[in-house]
Amino acid sequence: MDRFDPIPETALKWHNAGRGACLATVIETWGSAPRRVGSQLAISGDGAIAGSVSGGCVEGAVIVEALEALEDGTMRELEFGVSDADAFAVGLACGGTIRVLVEPLGAVLPVDLMEELVAARAARDPVAVVADLDAGSRRLARSGFETRFRMDRAGFEEDSRTFVTIHNPPLRLVVVGAVHIAQALVPMARIAGYDPILIDPRETFGSEARFPGETILNDWPDEAVETAGLDSRTALVLLTHDPKLDDPALMRALRSGCFYIGALGSTRTHAKRVSRLEEAGFTENEIARIHGPIGLDIGAAGPAEIAVSIMGEMTRVLRRGS
Repeated sequence: MDRFDPIPETALKWHNAGRGACLATVIETWGSAPRRVGSQLAISGDGAIAGSVSGGCVEGAVIVEALEALEDGTMRELEFGVSDADAFAVGLACGGTIRVLVEPLGAVLPVDLMEELVAARAARDPVAVVADLDAGSRRLARSGFETRFRMDRAGFEEDSRTFVTIHNPPLRLVVVGAVHIAQALVPMARIAGYDPILIDPRETFGSEARFPGETILNDWPDEAVETAGLDSRTALVLLTHDPKLDDPALMRALRSGCFYIGALGSTRTHAKRVSRLEEAGFTENEIARIHGPIGLDIGAAGPAEIAVSIMGEMTRVLRRGS
């Protein structure tokens, strides 16, 4: 199941129930701030909260300001210095400063915009909320902020008072080949925030006993990746190095939007793979999307270390691009 913090969904639910709601968003940080820019807290008119904008040290003040914002229907920009004592309490080495934007739903954040945002998140569509804080306007954008989408990076546009909040779908990892490497990679990916899906038509490999609690598709890989879906928040890892299993999924992936494609195998194995894809009509640029041999070159030995190298490469591509 996809996992994400349902902060906008919760705020909209509270508003629609007549309880009133505000969204508080971290818009700038200095020093060792507890939460990154873009982190959000929903506050209801009766003081319920979901999410966070700090490690707990400023939430109380934000709630008070949010309740006042609901009363007068205006946004607020708040600045908090996190003292060394508070920073220590939330596990930081030193203090920091954060700025928080508080926006009441309805009066400042349009309800139809919030409904469209929630629908986009449910459909796994990357979307940004673009707020011109001087003009008071809010809009949704699905393009124009490619670097921000790729890096999950909210923030102010350069030399402006336009703040962009990024709402990306949860990360997914689709693994073809329920082999030993997958047994190490899947739990690592879960820790890193991915929702894994395992694909292997060989039920002896792709079994509940070997991968307890995981989503396993015992279908042919090309059909299974179609079922799983390959979008801009999905990484595909091919671990069988068997052309009968890897190639059908690979051919679907090369013409999809998935951000990472990695294929296990030696340099020689990869060269043969490239030849097969060329014969199948794939272009040089399409084939160049494949990371093969898979993983960062860290001298990995054994399944667990290979899994570490794969996670490292996936992270590098996600955050820095290919």
